[in-house]
Amino acid sequence: AEKRAMELLDMVGLADKAKAMPAQLSGGQKQRVAIARALALSPKIMLFDEVTSALDPELVEEVLNVMRKLAAETDMTMLLVTHEMGFAHDFADRVLFFDRGRIVEEGKPDEIFRHPKQERTQSFLKKIIAAGHRV
Repeated sequence: AEKRAMELLDMVGLADKAKAMPAQLSGGQKQRVAIARALALSPKIMLFDEVTSALDPELVEEVLNVMRKLAAETDMTMLLVTHEMGFAHDFADRVLFFDRGRIVEEGKPDEIFRHPKQERTQSFLKKIIAAGHRV
């Protein structure tokens, strides 16, 4: 079990923190440890629900890099709930845009981000772009 834990910590770039206590870890490191713990169950599907929302902007990229690595190195299906539109565009095979718990629009990333059909999706993306976010 300890060998597997070390392999997973290494996978998320935290083998050097194996003996660290939670208070000694940054927010991004805590998120990566949580991902490693979930991976210990060898899931076929993993839900990432706003994994970067509570992080300092500097720490967001380290968590996104772990997700990129998982996508490249595993065949696990990953469901991602995020406001990181640029990452979603680059990362996803398929995008679903929700509003008030309902699917408004779904399709390939370029269809949704570059040519949205629904007015609600268009409005949301216009606001995101106006705020300086990449899509």
